[in-house]
Amino acid sequence: MEKSLPSIINTSMGPIEYLDTGSGPAILCIHGAMGGYDQSITLAKTIGAPGYRYIAVSRPGYLGTPLSSGLTPEEQADLLAKLLDALQVKEVIVMAISGGGPSAMQFALRHNKRCQKLILCSTVGSPAANKIPMSFHVFTRLARIKPLVRLLKRKTEANLEQSMSKSISDPEILKKTLHNTEVMELFKVVLLGSFDRMADRVAGTKNDIRISGQFTCQYESITVPTLIVHGSKDPLVPFEHHGKILAESIPGAKLCLLEGGEHVAIFTHRNQVQKAVKDFLNQTIL
Repeated sequence: MEKSLPSIINTSMGPIEYLDTGSGPAILCIHGAMGGYDQSITLAKTIGAPGYRYIAVSRPGYLGTPLSSGLTPEEQADLLAKLLDALQVKEVIVMAISGGGPSAMQFALRHNKRCQKLILCSTVGSPAANKIPMSFHVFTRLARIKPLVRLLKRKTEANLEQSMSKSISDPEILKKTLHNTEVMELFKVVLLGSFDRMADRVAGTKNDIRISGQFTCQYESITVPTLIVHGSKDPLVPFEHHGKILAESIPGAKLCLLEGGEHVAIFTHRNQVQKAVKDFLNQTIL
């Protein structure tokens, strides 16, 4: 998957930033909180398969896409459709992680004929009990102090195991992940990449927290083939309240349950996820 620079397209709903790479059937990649096109393409590199064209976006409030381009999941879904119009892409497979789930599901509902398949990794399936903590408000101010952000990035990189242990609590899974060179290169893009242009990721993250606290969806009306990927021990988006609900509510949805997996399970359980995604992509749409 060759590396290239992102582009920005001005749509009738506003600008949207994206990275377009590869060739073949199109897969639209949608990042989560503190993300951007860089994390969308990392999602593709982590669990995607060769032989596809990947369109990795920055959702509203992230990097080069202003929040005004789409505040709600519905608006974000329509913005994605506008992007596809501009790229002259008729149909896509949609792959989303974490906070990218609501807009992905709305795309499957609102643009059903353009959504061939839907892959949801660690995404919300019911209103989350998340309130914006005071610490986040402090963080949003600190994120604008570039020397401090650079210092935090250096400290995180210097204490990588300690930093990762906050996301991977199981010592054995952590050790295995640390010794997987390929996975670590991908994980570091997410862990350290969020420090780059951090201030440009804050508005979208704040909006995502707001959305997750009130998100509901007509899951039973999603008719496209769907794969749910979720860790059994996800502390941020618990399986029982999210992944399980999605798997039981979306007609015909397939579930890839990652035993012991937490919110970063696509990295810690990468082989299992890659196989599930590959098998799902290879299935013929009836």
